[in-house]
Amino acid sequence: MAKIKTITCAFCKGKGKDPFEIMSKEATCQVCGGRGKVAVAKPYVKCAHCQGTGVSPNSRNVCTACGGRGVISVTDGKKVCSECHGSGRAAESDLPCTTCGGRGVV
Repeated sequence: MAKIKTITCAFCKGKGKDPFEIMSKEATCQVCGGRGKVAVAKPYVKCAHCQGTGVSPNSRNVCTACGGRGVISVTDGKKVCSECHGSGRAAESDLPCTTCGGRGVV
């Protein structure tokens, strides 16, 4: 049974509001629902794809690898992905690595 930990939402940095104010200044964060916190299963690692920011590289979108949490739960080992070498990104792209799903580890 995985232990759950509550951490600060990486996408909104705990403010509970859309950090890019796309809909409005008052729009709630789509990741944490305005709570500023998200629940993640332990153990977890920092998302390699977004570098823990919760934002997809070169965009204003939620990271597709970690769902905006900034971390990814790992149930398997923490061996560095042989395809992306731990970067979490597909070669010459801003998309997540297909082998590790953007985790950087397998």
